[in-house]
Amino acid sequence: MKVSISTALKKRPALLVALLLGTSFLLTHTAVAQPDQFQGVELSIVPVAGNVYMVQRPGGGGNIGVFVGPEGVLLVDSLFAPLADKLVAAVKTVTDSEIRFLLNTHIHIDHIGGNENLANLGVLIFAHDNTRLRFLEERSHFPRQGGTFAPQAPVDARPVITFNDTMSFHLNGEEVRAFLAPPAHTDGDIFVYFPESDVLHLGDVFRTSSYPIIDKYNGGTLRGTIAALDQAIAMAGPNTKVIPGHGLSVVGRPEMEEFRAMILDVRDRVLSMIRDGMHLDEVMAARPTADYDAQWGQEAGWTADDFVPVVYYELGGAGRLVDRQ
Repeated sequence: MKVSISTALKKRPALLVALLLGTSFLLTHTAVAQPDQFQGVELSIVPVAGNVYMVQRPGGGGNIGVFVGPEGVLLVDSLFAPLADKLVAAVKTVTDSEIRFLLNTHIHIDHIGGNENLANLGVLIFAHDNTRLRFLEERSHFPRQGGTFAPQAPVDARPVITFNDTMSFHLNGEEVRAFLAPPAHTDGDIFVYFPESDVLHLGDVFRTSSYPIIDKYNGGTLRGTIAALDQAIAMAGPNTKVIPGHGLSVVGRPEMEEFRAMILDVRDRVLSMIRDGMHLDEVMAARPTADYDAQWGQEAGWTADDFVPVVYYELGGAGRLVDRQ
């Protein structure tokens, strides 16, 4: 395992573009520019298993893992900046221990927005090497709405310790394992496993509320999404509790298997259409996700219209309808 400590520790085509939309959150730069929109938003905290809790906002986006004990609290992700005080207050309802550590599962603003506020409280931030590199970009680029940009995160929001493979925390009498997943939602996705509590936090690689969101701007891939889910399912036992990055409840291995089966079926249907010479407009008209839209295609900002083109192009589909005389 490589662990690096940054210097910040010292301080503490048009159709293709239009169709490759979507990201793991519904708010981007507006969340920074208009914090008033979070007024009245309340956070809830629920027990998961053992010493692990989940904090979530209404709608279940950016779910946070909370590992508690006498030696301190470890958070997995930090929601939006305007919700940081409410996050701290929610944690205090279940423990008097201080928040010491924060793991970011990836770069999206609903998972790293609270970083700066928490760092100012003395919380030490960890992430994968690739995620920190995204923090250093002049501005963040997300695929929603034809290519959405957000300002560079503040210096104090950046992870100060990064790793390239795996790392472990030894805290509260338990080992907490963080490790890089294949490039799925982004190229810096990490999974966090709490073996004693038997809880797995998958970040936005796994969602129960929509089709998988594959952020091409930040290194996400369909192939990696499938590989990452294979890895998570292989790790999970019959009693493992799984915190999805987006979703209204804690689930288990059967829900991950169902999610993966849906992705594989859609992939195979689209690949068959590509091999039959169908172009994107024809594939879209054929509705390869029709059997699944009612369950996974209802989230605003990421429906079959967003998911299918990503699958189509990654599988080698042609970009434009051409004259086939």
